[in-house]
Amino acid sequence: MNEPTENRLGCSRTPEPDIRLRKGHQLDGTRRGDNDSHQGDLEPMLEASVVSSHDKKVSWKRCDRGEDTKKKNEGFMGMSPLLQAHHAMEKMEEFVCKVWEGRWRVIPHDVLPDWLKDNDFLLHGHRPPMPSFRACFKSIFRIHTETGNIWTHLLGCVFFLCLGIFYMFRPNISFVAPLQEKVVFGLFFLGAILCLSFSWLFHTVYCHSEGVSRIFSKLDYSGIALLIMGSFVPWLYYSFYCNPQPCFIYLIVICVLGIAAIIVSQWDMFATPQYRGVRAGVFLGLGLSGIIPTLHYVISEGFLKAATIGQIGWLMLMASLYITGAALYAARIPERFFPGKCDIWFHSHQLFHIFVVAGAFVHFHGVSNLQEFRFMIGGGCSEEDAL
Repeated sequence: MNEPTENRLGCSRTPEPDIRLRKGHQLDGTRRGDNDSHQGDLEPMLEASVVSSHDKKVSWKRCDRGEDTKKKNEGFMGMSPLLQAHHAMEKMEEFVCKVWEGRWRVIPHDVLPDWLKDNDFLLHGHRPPMPSFRACFKSIFRIHTETGNIWTHLLGCVFFLCLGIFYMFRPNISFVAPLQEKVVFGLFFLGAILCLSFSWLFHTVYCHSEGVSRIFSKLDYSGIALLIMGSFVPWLYYSFYCNPQPCFIYLIVICVLGIAAIIVSQWDMFATPQYRGVRAGVFLGLGLSGIIPTLHYVISEGFLKAATIGQIGWLMLMASLYITGAALYAARIPERFFPGKCDIWFHSHQLFHIFVVAGAFVHFHGVSNLQEFRFMIGGGCSEEDAL
């Protein structure tokens, strides 16, 4: 008869009886008195048996361990969805630990969690979830889909901050009413700096977590409304310089509309991809509300004066830049027509950022010309200047 396979492999399940049998041979003999003469012969046999039994135990345990590992590997594919989810969470925790230590790589769009999926035409180069502010801010210096979004408004913020400091420290002799005019321009610079600051901060920490992303997205949208509101202030101030009543009314209206836009932007669903068009429409509507005071000024002053002294041309250019940027953002152009080709540079959100910075600077140039004209003619108003 062939020896069983299990015994040939040295994986016997019951090595103990061999030890008990040999021990019984030693202890159960009736001639115990004669055992003294044979004890020396039995001890080596017992020791050899114990060693052999120990080897069999170790071999048996190794076989059991190998069988358990094999069962685990075979059982993973057949485990329940709950266990698979638990295993996936363990892998995610391991991945998060690597990210926490700064070792992360960009990932494709299809493996992003739902709260990070904003533009499905950007196929590659996304940052993974990084629940560390330090890791998020260090990612500013890495190449990914948000690099351009961060730097366009970060540099724009620094530019307007320096420009605002320079302008606010101009000598008072450059203004007709230094305090009022510096407050007016200060509100514009404040709106621009807050808008650009909230924007680059949002794009920096966007991948931190769902809660942090939601908070900073609301700040980002609020900043857009603040920029639009701040842009109206100097233009209305100088355009209706000699007729403050309509200026005051228009300022109240734009403030009410701006606050309403900020309140709407606090709605959680407002930041979802499905409401991209709604977001663009809300802020376009807020900006286009300036059509009413513009028509008022053109009708009362005449088109020629509005185009030359009133700087309507610069105002129209600013509006065109804002509208173009918002349209590209809402339609997701050009990545819609070239999926995967604009993942890192020149996608719609980056172009939108560039148009916003350009539009804000164009507006500053236009209202600066209005301020210089008011300084040249002085602070007096004739009767025909009153509307």
